[in-house]
Amino acid sequence: MSNFQNLKLVLFDVDGVLTNGDIYINENGEAFKQFNVKDGIAISLLKAHGIMTGVVSGKESLSLKKRCDQLGFDVVYTGCSNKIEALKLISKKYSLTYEEIAFVGDDIIDMLVLRSVGFSFSPSDAHPSIKNCVDHLMNLPGGRGVAREIADYILLNRGLNLEQAYKPLLDQWNNLDVVQ
Repeated sequence: MSNFQNLKLVLFDVDGVLTNGDIYINENGEAFKQFNVKDGIAISLLKAHGIMTGVVSGKESLSLKKRCDQLGFDVVYTGCSNKIEALKLISKKYSLTYEEIAFVGDDIIDMLVLRSVGFSFSPSDAHPSIKNCVDHLMNLPGGRGVAREIADYILLNRGLNLEQAYKPLLDQWNNLDVVQ
């Protein structure tokens, strides 16, 4: 088991990871998605510990852009059909090795990235082939707080207890700097 000391960036797929994979389409053809507040706190928590965060998603939408803006992701690649190319660009742009990057994915399009990064995660409801290729299979399904579970897992495996892990976030919260 890794202690995650060298982890510098956590990248998330969106549909099936930060959302439950459902896409709602209204009568005007506008799609919208449901995000979990617990996952929003996870992004703030990771950033409070100096870990960059980002999304690499095959889909692109106004609702996704809005959520990414709200949470202040460091890296946002949407409408991305070739996620391994996005990983190469991100690695180069931020001068990171693949070993310093974690990726959270749930489906076949994520497999090459999951096999390339230093730390790989999937939600409990990921496709079976993904569950079998990741380092860490989480207990929660996509869109139900799995990013929060991953943030806690990373920080606990860095040797922090929950009180230590959440202290910087609570200090920021007292200053109203946290977005959920």
